[in-house]
Amino acid sequence: MRKLLFIILPVVVLAGGVSGGWYWWNVLRFLQSTDDAYVQSDVSLISPKVEGYIKKVKVADNQEVAEGAVLFVIDDRDFKAKVAQADAAVAIEEASVVSYDSRLKLQQAMIDQAAATVASTEADLARVQQDYKRYSALMSTDFASRQRFEQAQADARKGEAAVAKSRAALAAEQNQLAVLHSQQREEQAKLQQARANLQLAQNDLDNTVIRAPISGVAGNRAGQVGQYVKAGTQLLSLVPLSRVYVTANFKETQLTHMRPGQLAAVAVDAYPDLTIDGHIESFAPASGAEFSLLPPDNATGNFTKIVQRVPVRVALPASSPLIGRLRPGLSVTVTVDTRDTGDGDGLVGAAQAKSPSLDSAPAR
Repeated sequence: MRKLLFIILPVVVLAGGVSGGWYWWNVLRFLQSTDDAYVQSDVSLISPKVEGYIKKVKVADNQEVAEGAVLFVIDDRDFKAKVAQADAAVAIEEASVVSYDSRLKLQQAMIDQAAATVASTEADLARVQQDYKRYSALMSTDFASRQRFEQAQADARKGEAAVAKSRAALAAEQNQLAVLHSQQREEQAKLQQARANLQLAQNDLDNTVIRAPISGVAGNRAGQVGQYVKAGTQLLSLVPLSRVYVTANFKETQLTHMRPGQLAAVAVDAYPDLTIDGHIESFAPASGAEFSLLPPDNATGNFTKIVQRVPVRVALPASSPLIGRLRPGLSVTVTVDTRDTGDGDGLVGAAQAKSPSLDSAPAR
């Protein structure tokens, strides 16, 4: 039995080593895995656009809400008064613009009257000038008295003055028409400004009702009835659980053969018996350290090289049984099969494809 054991045991160990080596060579060396991965979602932070006291709270913690549902209502009495005030200002400006239409019509009538006066004075001037010419001719032959000639001469000068006066009055009325047109445009601009103020007031009134921008589950509710809030105050977090994804922080040495579209097995710590088959969606444009609050400064004398990690976004299928049960922040383990070619360039592959090599660079 001992001899048989000494014969079988090496064979079993050798077979196990060969099969393990074969599995590593054909499968295991192509799998890149990390447990530095978490479920995430595009959380919407709900904040008011106007300030005031919260009048109603229409949502509870952990409640599922649909897009467009009312979440909070802010006291709107002051905003209604501002809308009424702006509406009255619009009515005043509209009446002013209409009154300028009437004033322009009246001014046009005054211009027509002044033009008629000019025509009348010009006709009188033509008549007295004819009389002046006739009396001038009669004076040379002593058929007219000196007094009558001087009277005709004075009438001619008065006629010329009357024509000049009527023409000046016509020019003044025409200039007044231009002034009225300018004032009318000014009032129209004021009317547009009043309408814009009315629209702003109406927008503020509409913003007193805070609605859900997306469908999701309400969480981290901070707004309460009677609380005074300002614009931008965080009242609620809305989490779309149907659109969660995974962010896996892989080491930079693991990214060599990774490509968008490659299959990624996601094991959730909260559900150890289930595995989700996702795929790589995209790579972060920089390492996680670059996006930190205090990025590292490596230009120091005591530099120590540390392997960096790059966030990789993994998309999850909508048909997965865990969709709707996953919560942002849950820990997962992501394993990527790099044997799959994917559908795009990775980090290293894209750099090699787009950057010219040193051997092909032109000499300077």
